[in-house]
Amino acid sequence: MIHFEHPAAFLLLLPLALIAFWLARKGRPGAVAYSSTDLVRSVARTRRTRWGRFLPALRWVGAGLLIVALARPNSERHSSQVQASGVDVMLAVDVSGSMQARDMASGGPAGGALMSRIDAAKEVVSRFVQDRTNDRIGLVAFAGEPFLASPMTLDHDWVLQSLDRLGATQLRDGTAIGSAIAMGVRRLDAQEAKSKILVLLTDGQNNAGKIQPAAAAEAARALGVKVYTIGIGSTGEALVPITDEKGRQELVNARVDVDEGALKQVADATGGKFYRATDTDSLRHVYAEIDRLEKTTRTLKSFSEKTERFSWFAIPGLFALIGEMGLSATRFRRVP
Repeated sequence: MIHFEHPAAFLLLLPLALIAFWLARKGRPGAVAYSSTDLVRSVARTRRTRWGRFLPALRWVGAGLLIVALARPNSERHSSQVQASGVDVMLAVDVSGSMQARDMASGGPAGGALMSRIDAAKEVVSRFVQDRTNDRIGLVAFAGEPFLASPMTLDHDWVLQSLDRLGATQLRDGTAIGSAIAMGVRRLDAQEAKSKILVLLTDGQNNAGKIQPAAAAEAARALGVKVYTIGIGSTGEALVPITDEKGRQELVNARVDVDEGALKQVADATGGKFYRATDTDSLRHVYAEIDRLEKTTRTLKSFSEKTERFSWFAIPGLFALIGEMGLSATRFRRVP
């Protein structure tokens, strides 16, 4: 982008334009008085004469370019250097059938309207991802088995798109907490970072998969991965949507329980922390606390380089004026 240090100089273009217009209207005075122009009409038809009419334009163009140069045009190049936080984050989100239970109060303008656990999780996790602009983030979805929804990446738009696609599970139903932790830890171990964390959100008990949560936690501790666990939803009964044989969906009360003991054991074994979230507000507070605990100071350095560009206008302007004077005295000389 071109910037001008003295834009007030452009005001000189106004009188320049007025002078050029006035002189054009007035015309040049005759050099020789003739009783009739028929005597010199053939001279006016020559190519040199026609081109000579445009000669004064060089003078006004040259003067205009010099005025632009007086405005001191320059270009600035800005750059910044950010030192990344050095934290890799793997998000593990439960997408089993029980995550469709609608017992999460939104706490918004709807007056505490209930929303499903998976919708609440997607809403809060999305904000968590957006706030960690310089971290590599990955996403594991799990039900009866884990699924890598997004690899570790700095492309947070892709992570958010992958998160948005999570819904009614297409995986075998169940809750494979241990397998999900193992997959997340394996992906984190392949990265080089100062700090590696896994944030696991679930609403149930480990009842699927070949790896127990305690064994997965030991592997995470050995590989330097800190695991934060979140138990979401109420205990006891909650409204869960089911589909009958005719494809109709209805809400029924179903038993839902979070294995708080196992989740706390996993967190304690890896140096993390266990949280309980029963509505969207408490879930936001949980992710906000994890975000605060697992952030390092970022260093931002800004650079600005300014390059003067007045020569882009001054040199052509001088050439135009010199050219006009030279051509007026030589090839397009006016006689007498």
